[in-house]
Amino acid sequence: MSEPVKGPASYFPSIEKKYGRPVGEWTELIRTSPLTRHMELVSWLKSEHGIGHGHANALVAYTLAEKRG
Repeated sequence: MSEPVKGPASYFPSIEKKYGRPVGEWTELIRTSPLTRHMELVSWLKSEHGIGHGHANALVAYTLAEKRG
C-alpha cells in the first residue's frame, strides 16, 4: 500500500483540474520568472494568472524547494 501524497504536491491534482494546465507548466513559469522571493511569486501567480492563494503557495514552495535540492 502506498503512502498518501503530502505537502505541496497534495494540491497538484486540484490545481490541474481547476486551472486546466499541468503542474509542469506552472513550475516552468515560476522558474523562468524574474521574481525570486516566495511571496513575490505567490502574489504574481494570484494577480497575473488568477490562482488562489493556497494553490499559488503550494506551487511556489514546491518549485523553490526543487531549485534548492
